Amino acid sequence: MNKNSPTLDEIFSPRGVAVVGVSATGRGFANGVLASLIAAGFPAIYPINPRYQEVMGMRCYPSLQSVPGVIDHVVVSIPAESALSLLDDCAAKGVKSVHFFTAGFSESGLKERAELEKTMLEKAHAGGFRIVGPNCIGLFVPRSKLVNTIGVPIEPGPIAFISQSGGHASNLPIYGSPRGLRFSKVVSYGNGLDIGECELLEYFAQDPETEIIAAYIEGVRNGRRFVNALRTASARKPVVIYKGGTTEAGKRAAHGHTASLTSSVAVFEALCHQMNVIRVDDLDEMVDVLVALHFARPLPAGTGTAVIGAGGGPSVLASDELEKAGLQVPALSKATQSELLQFLPLAGSILINPIDAGNLATPEAITATMRVVSRVPDVVILLYHLGFHPISSWGGGRFASPAFLEPTVDAMDAVRKTTGKIVVLALRPPLNLNDMKDFLAAQDAFARAGLPVFHSLRQAGKALAHVIAWQKRRG
Repeated sequence: MNKNSPTLDEIFSPRGVAVVGVSATGRGFANGVLASLIAAGFPAIYPINPRYQEVMGMRCYPSLQSVPGVIDHVVVSIPAESALSLLDDCAAKGVKSVHFFTAGFSESGLKERAELEKTMLEKAHAGGFRIVGPNCIGLFVPRSKLVNTIGVPIEPGPIAFISQSGGHASNLPIYGSPRGLRFSKVVSYGNGLDIGECELLEYFAQDPETEIIAAYIEGVRNGRRFVNALRTASARKPVVIYKGGTTEAGKRAAHGHTASLTSSVAVFEALCHQMNVIRVDDLDEMVDVLVALHFARPLPAGTGTAVIGAGGGPSVLASDELEKAGLQVPALSKATQSELLQFLPLAGSILINPIDAGNLATPEAITATMRVVSRVPDVVILLYHLGFHPISSWGGGRFASPAFLEPTVDAMDAVRKTTGKIVVLALRPPLNLNDMKDFLAAQDAFARAGLPVFHSLRQAGKALAHVIAWQKRRG
């Protein structure tokens, strides 16, 4: 990085964006970015291709130099062979950052393509701009309306995500959106020629818009700097890492994907433990942990969990899954059970914890049960499950109706606010289209209220255990 180069703050706040390589007929990445920027309402977008005068209803310019307005950020989707001449145009136009979606560089394994990358970096240093990538999908900054994927939520949030994978960078905001996750910035950096994981960790450790840092990493270029950056970031904020390339096949794939040389799995695990970093095994687990970190507030200081729902089998399953994950399901006293019997039926019920009763699919019984159980000192987490038993199956609008959702959400929110206990939802997705509509409506209502939603009892237990362990190590 040249000392005169733009800061990351400047790169994340461009005034004008040019998209090079758009087509009047194609549906490639450049056109997808153009459509995303238009949908997000970015104020100054400039399609670039000398073969067209108009693309997607917008004037198309033959070159960067022909654009009358300011261009701070350039998105590039053209053959790698044309990269150097384009960078000369970028320097002449005074751009601040250039994102190469274009692949076919060092990840190809060809010496001449690795040399091409080096020349690109030299031009960036000389021209006073930064390079994002190559071989990545670039930047997603909701606050700036800088969007690279259709369908991502453009409301800003407190989570930053850095990713060597463009697919993961695109998918995490989409996967997390229905469960209430929102992002400050998402950076896909691919080969990391210029901007890489170390600089991004250092930045997000200081970024006032970011409270939680997530990362997908295949390998690192500078081990010492990475250790220092990770130490600084994890001391200030929770850091969640999904490490790619943990098997021999995965290592080969990672090298072919982003030219990354992955480190020893044991060394990486030890580093994460030492730095109190939460390590996850896939993107779904990352979503679960981010949901727990963001919504399970105040973060639980213990593991005592009360399980509430309808169905004996699911209640037994919940007990097994939670305890296997490291949580405790403490038995309730006779006095508490007597209180519960004032509104739960004796016949067919389990009251010792888990709490299972046929009417626990009604807002009245859910409300009353949560109020009683929230007073139990050993219980710090209240987990309500829905959709695991025919009594609480989706369909018919029963659990998506305002008559169920509004009082249930209000009750759970009130318990959380007045008792300081964590309220968690385990909602099992249905397997048919009609019932899925009910499920999504319920999930949306709970997520909008800031309640953490998980799709299985196992996922809930595992994510909560991760966060509790992190909180305990933090001291």
